[in-house]
Amino acid sequence: MIQSIWGKLGGAGIGLALGGPIGALLGGVAGHVLIDRDGAPFGKPPRDVLFTMGLVALAAKMAKADGVVVDVEVRAFEQIVEVPESEHNKVERLFNLAMQTSDGFEAYARQIGDAFKEEPALLEDVLDGLFHIAKADEAVHEAEYAYLKDVATIFAFSDKDFERIAARHVRRPDDPYLILKADRSMSDEELKRHYRRLVAENHPDREIARGLPPEAVKIATERVAAINAAWERIAAERNLR
Repeated sequence: MIQSIWGKLGGAGIGLALGGPIGALLGGVAGHVLIDRDGAPFGKPPRDVLFTMGLVALAAKMAKADGVVVDVEVRAFEQIVEVPESEHNKVERLFNLAMQTSDGFEAYARQIGDAFKEEPALLEDVLDGLFHIAKADEAVHEAEYAYLKDVATIFAFSDKDFERIAARHVRRPDDPYLILKADRSMSDEELKRHYRRLVAENHPDREIARGLPPEAVKIATERVAAINAAWERIAAERNLR
């Protein structure tokens, strides 16, 4: 079982290891003034903490993107991020502090994008999580969509990649093929092989094997569900069995 990250957030060391705006955010919660410095003796930043804290910060900033923060968005965040009851107040403080901090969302997105630039699938996990929160009130609003597109650009995703990710959450006529990164000209057998490869590449077990936190596993599970739903629509359209 992957250990929850919340027990790791109590001291200054973790913030120093993370550095940047996310380290400063953790410092504000821990009650320490953290200074980002090269060569800090805390080793490589923990991947699970960096992933989850980046999601916290970007979700909090997005909650203000349409000018109002609603409870349903906060609840959607907690559907993705596993929060023990004993740590709920700490997470709430993180969320509120991230909304109030002078750092813009760009600073958080750049730190996450730089940290995981060799792992675009992990950056895709972050975007999927943010879309999940954005659609919590049953609509991805224009300001939220623009925000997510800006984050995707900072993550170095192309417009085409962003449209593919968005199609998992925002319904469009070509959703099934866009979600599967497939072309309508592909044969039935090509589509089957492509679909099976896509499921294998995005399976939640891969997130577990990479040592990522439960949040990433939940996002991967939702992504595979979207892939399966898209395949079922295509299979019905083509009368495939």
